[in-house]
Amino acid sequence: MSYEDIVVTKEDGVGIIRLNRPKVLNALSKRLYREVDTAITEMEEDADIKAVIFTGTGDRAFSAGADIHEQVRDAENPPPPDPARAEYSWHVAACTKPTIGALNGLSYGGGAVMASSFDIRVGCDRSRFRFLAASYGRVNSTWTLPMQVGWPKAKELLFTTCVVEPEEAYKIGLLNHLVSVDELMPKAMEIAKQIAANDARMVQGIKELMIDDVGEGWRWMHDNESAAQKGKLAPTPVEEGFADFLERKGRKDA
Repeated sequence: MSYEDIVVTKEDGVGIIRLNRPKVLNALSKRLYREVDTAITEMEEDADIKAVIFTGTGDRAFSAGADIHEQVRDAENPPPPDPARAEYSWHVAACTKPTIGALNGLSYGGGAVMASSFDIRVGCDRSRFRFLAASYGRVNSTWTLPMQVGWPKAKELLFTTCVVEPEEAYKIGLLNHLVSVDELMPKAMEIAKQIAANDARMVQGIKELMIDDVGEGWRWMHDNESAAQKGKLAPTPVEEGFADFLERKGRKDA
């Protein structure tokens, strides 16, 4: 499929979705959201894709957030409602394939929401965050940010709408890795390829279990994993799962 506001590529079992509106700092237009949603679905359905990297075009922003000019136009002349709009953000977070953000610049507003939805985030010295909703009479990120940085820090960032500099983002866990600009995509690809080398059924199953476990009791988490091990995540046969080990070490009698 051809896209207008994103660029989609595939490399060595990794899908790459690049937000591509650099003239407006990759602002999240309605079309961009729809295209991201479609691209995620295509990658979920592609058995060759084992992980998905999100990044942005340009050297200033991953995404500056919602397209405010579009919102103003819509307020003046309301378009028909999009019944799927509320699900776009959830689809990013719950994508069946592991997601990695290669954050090439600032992530503000809606861009911060999207960034905080990824499983793993790689940043550079241009990566800054700002959760802006409270400053313009909105609410968002209450379900994403606490999962990444914990309640106390999430409250501070959401209440104050302050800028989070790269070093602080790394310190509080909003970034998994902080590297130089030149190493941003190589590091993201390194992680994605490590994921892609593993059993996709199990990697995706682990992600699903962790999402299902949110808010549940510890015992429930244990039992949920046990049930999965007896069902859809039943262990791979020993001969298959440990083929590399057996090839290196050979077999030994008891």
